Amino acid sequence: MFYLVSYDIPDDKKRIKMAKTLLDFGNRVQYSVFECILDDILFERMITRVSKIVSEDDSVRVYALCAKCQEAVRVFGRGTVAKDENVFIL
Repeated sequence: MFYLVSYDIPDDKKRIKMAKTLLDFGNRVQYSVFECILDDILFERMITRVSKIVSEDDSVRVYALCAKCQEAVRVFGRGTVAKDENVFIL
């Protein structure tokens, strides 16, 4: 499944930790936006790790995109949409 993850975290230390965590699961496409192609097990691992970082002052959004929705994503300017399933070893 294709997931789009975005976050807004005011604390620098936690924001860096979130970015490093999400790099274990996907590709950074903007400063606080990641595209992740994950099976159910990896998705649950990501959610578990993300939930340990965030607090009430933070905002993290995870959007699941179906194959049809993923095909409809358009990129203007630099970058491409993640298409290849990569193996991420955690």
